[in-house]
Amino acid sequence: MKTYTPNLKLGRAVQQGEFNIAAIGLDHNHIYGMCKRLADAGASVKWVYDPDPHKTQWFKEKFPEVEVAPSAQTILEDQEVHMVAAAPIPSERGELGLKVHRHGKHYFTAKTPFTSIQQLEKAKEMVRQTGKVWAVNYSERIAVESAVFAGQLIEEGAIGRVVQVIGTGPHKLKEGERSSWFFEKEKYGGILCDIGSHQVEQFLTFSGAKRAEVVFSRTENYAHPDYPELEDFGEVSLKADNGASNYFRVDWLTPDGLHSWGDGRTFILGTDGYIELRKNLDLMRSRESDHLFLVNHEGEQYFSLKGKVGLPFYHHLIGDCLHGTEKAMTQEHAFLASELSLKAQNMAERERGG
Repeated sequence: MKTYTPNLKLGRAVQQGEFNIAAIGLDHNHIYGMCKRLADAGASVKWVYDPDPHKTQWFKEKFPEVEVAPSAQTILEDQEVHMVAAAPIPSERGELGLKVHRHGKHYFTAKTPFTSIQQLEKAKEMVRQTGKVWAVNYSERIAVESAVFAGQLIEEGAIGRVVQVIGTGPHKLKEGERSSWFFEKEKYGGILCDIGSHQVEQFLTFSGAKRAEVVFSRTENYAHPDYPELEDFGEVSLKADNGASNYFRVDWLTPDGLHSWGDGRTFILGTDGYIELRKNLDLMRSRESDHLFLVNHEGEQYFSLKGKVGLPFYHHLIGDCLHGTEKAMTQEHAFLASELSLKAQNMAERERGG
């Protein structure tokens, strides 16, 4: 039986001071992971700005070396800053990215990058003008070691040609910990363009698709009548240009009894085998993350991957910004994942009469 070994763990891409980043907008906690992983890859976190001083203080506790900027403009005008990482309210992320690019800097945003097709189109035009990177933190693949290793296995031909991806993205709502914008449709955009974008992106990656169409989409609010603008359930079916298909379900219905924020799973079917990912836990068996199961003509294999693969996206993103390459993720791919998520969201709203 062939032995598959993780081989993607990378060191620092740059030395201290060679790639400076700043954080603007701390409305979503993903900003901390984004900056930490870039720092682990060698980036220097120079500035932070948010209008809420409590948020900047919390950020500074995690990054003691960072300076608190008096305004976002201070960061934008600092020519030593190469990239702005951002996680403001979702509906504000597109406009901030335009400002960042106008000031000659690369932009790295939390998902969802956009809440409307119009915002996406403006971003595409800005990238054409500036040539700068507009990266998106699709963390349920790029920050998950089992998902990174799945990509390696697919590239090595372990399951043949990928013909279908099925994904589940359940999440705990934790409504008492959420800001008011989380429950306002105009600000968060809808469940499919938000957490659904993770699922779309991983399908495009694992299948190798360059284009896809939305075949079916649906959203509901099943369990939260006190928040009428919240969608706590969504499902989508996609068909790619290469014949691969995708179905995914996302929800905010994970019960409090689960110790993790969500039991995310992915099933990847190929012509010569299949892969199952249990990303956050192996229910009732292990509270550790990153479990991968591989079945092909040679047999069955299990991989426990936490701490063994690394997260090469962040290393490559720094190199892409410095050298004009696209090793982390192509710009076309990053935008396509958002575009399909937005189209699925819009289709679901039309079906509901919204």
